[in-house]
Amino acid sequence: MARVVRFHRIGGPEVLQIDTLDVPAPAAGEVRISVKALGLNRAEAMFRWGQYLEEPKLPSKLGYEAAGTVEAVGAGVEGFKVGDAVSTIPAFPQGKYGVYGDVAIVPGAAVAKHPSSLSWNEAAAIWMQYLTAHGALIDIAKLSQGDTLLIPAASSSVGLAAIQIARLVGATPIALTRKDDKRAALTKLGAEHVIATESQDLVAEVKKLTHGKGARVVFDPVGGPTVAKLVSAMAPRGILFQYGALSTEPTPLPLFEVLGKTLTIRGYVLFEITSDRSRLEAAKKFVNDGLASGKLKPVIAKTFPLSEIVAAHRYLESNQQIGKIVVTV
Repeated sequence: MARVVRFHRIGGPEVLQIDTLDVPAPAAGEVRISVKALGLNRAEAMFRWGQYLEEPKLPSKLGYEAAGTVEAVGAGVEGFKVGDAVSTIPAFPQGKYGVYGDVAIVPGAAVAKHPSSLSWNEAAAIWMQYLTAHGALIDIAKLSQGDTLLIPAASSSVGLAAIQIARLVGATPIALTRKDDKRAALTKLGAEHVIATESQDLVAEVKKLTHGKGARVVFDPVGGPTVAKLVSAMAPRGILFQYGALSTEPTPLPLFEVLGKTLTIRGYVLFEITSDRSRLEAAKKFVNDGLASGKLKPVIAKTFPLSEIVAAHRYLESNQQIGKIVVTV
């Protein structure tokens, strides 16, 4: 028997409950993990609200990221043995394989080893953020030295991962945040420049910082009306990744500016990378090398025990955090 977090109805954090369930043996192609820590993601809150790419079937599990030790290995899974320290890659339907709980069973292809220097909390906070950023910025956009990267919602874990990856390859990360209160923290965490969009002119600031050229790459999880400003701040032949829809307002397409600059507006989700074995392996190597060297380091905003999963989700939705929220098990 094990504690498993599920929700029996759609709604806010209060719908999460801890159920006690039997834990089966892993099926063929699966791995069972004794969970030490969980990393929380905005996708899980959206799933809980019924506003995600995947529709929950109630009662539903949830959660993508866990770190812990291998308890059992199903038939056909190679490369792992009981006792191995591992972490999970978001490469499965969270309603079926959700990892919130004492024990997680996930597909073997979604299990990875990480540098031994990482704590359990850090290991639970790496794959969603770094693979998401790597897939767009390195795999697709080929971000490199001399590029300027514009990062809305920069205080999120994926935003911070984008800052670190940009610096690792020699690009210039410009962090966007709504208010000025996160400026010092974002600067300390590696942003070359910070723009507070409620008090500064986004387009004018970017043009000034880039000497009129604009940003070649934009990495946006928000959408909504600000997309028009992001387009205006871009360099000709640039690429804008829309990898989320945090804004509840319509997202306009400034067509004439997109045409005039020959821009690429690119929808992107992490599963494009995690469903492609060769691209995933290249991304894992990049991330593990960066973690081992210390050039990539997850930022933990706050930790909660599993018994306080509702409070953890409330904090997730408060937007106060800078970095990753982790739940200890």
